[in-house]
Amino acid sequence: MYRWIRPILFKLDAETAHRLALGSAKVIQVLPGFTASTTSASLEQEIWGLRFQNPVGIAAGLDKNAECIPYWTRIGCGFSEIGSVSADAAPGNPRPRAFRLPLDRALVNRMGLNNDGAEVVVRRIPPPRRRVTPIGVNIVKTNRDGLTGAAAIDDFCESYRIITPHADYVTLNVSCPNTEDGRTFEDPASLDQLLSAIIATGAKKQPLLVKFSPPDPEGLDTRKYSELISVALAHEVDGFVATNTAPDRAGLTTAQETLDRIGQGGLSGEPLADRSTRLIRFIYSETEGRVPIIGVGGINSGDEALRKIRAGASLLQIYTGLVYEGPRLIGRVVRALARYLEREQKHLTEIVGADA
Repeated sequence: MYRWIRPILFKLDAETAHRLALGSAKVIQVLPGFTASTTSASLEQEIWGLRFQNPVGIAAGLDKNAECIPYWTRIGCGFSEIGSVSADAAPGNPRPRAFRLPLDRALVNRMGLNNDGAEVVVRRIPPPRRRVTPIGVNIVKTNRDGLTGAAAIDDFCESYRIITPHADYVTLNVSCPNTEDGRTFEDPASLDQLLSAIIATGAKKQPLLVKFSPPDPEGLDTRKYSELISVALAHEVDGFVATNTAPDRAGLTTAQETLDRIGQGGLSGEPLADRSTRLIRFIYSETEGRVPIIGVGGINSGDEALRKIRAGASLLQIYTGLVYEGPRLIGRVVRALARYLEREQKHLTEIVGADA
């Protein structure tokens, strides 16, 4: 059905289409009907004490405000990550702020971390007894002018205190390029300060993950990422997410005139596939496979999902691929992984990092 709906959605601007799709999902999730069965014994894992029926979930940014959690389970997701969520509500940047690049099967967004705020969002997260699949929450500093330094860390900690009792895991979004001041916590000293403060809150501790930006298109800065990983491990971080969006426009087919008209924003989708996989492989090697990795960036097929798993990802997340392929992409990827494991007579955990 999606191949008939997509041309209509693509006549709308990207953000309007996104809101329309989420509105439809909110209706579908309360109706009786089909729920995709997308699991097999070869795909089931226990990570951080959580049971994942399959390794494929949605990435942060798709459901910022936890409006459609039952829907993601219905279409076959093994987990979902909502957010990014900040301590205070934020309106984000002026529209237009989301753009499609169909020739590259990519998106550019400068949403500006718009969200309803942590106190509102946690009220929409189902209690543990009603959860079918794990729910992660991605948190970020509130995007407003003047919130830097110690104030930004305090704001991050407030989000963490509010969110962590309600989440199955928490991801620190330290690498988003779409903030008011353009600053992130993605240098070793800043990350060390942030993690020290987060842990010092004494809030109920759920598994804590750190989300990195993709490597530069010219190559992977091994020293930079090695230092960041060392800082994170020193604070006993439980996992990594690789990767966030990219601020550059390397390797695109889209005309430069169109890119100039769009302007700044984070690039996601197919152009990031190889870059995110390279970082997954590096993290897996650097940590000797001891810390779970969530792979995200350009997953639009079972083959790409498999590449990321064999590079070292235990879990996967999809966002831009759903824009171009529709919700059935989740089931297609899961079934492709299951067929591969059946042919190889292996369990998913046996191939994680096989090519690292």
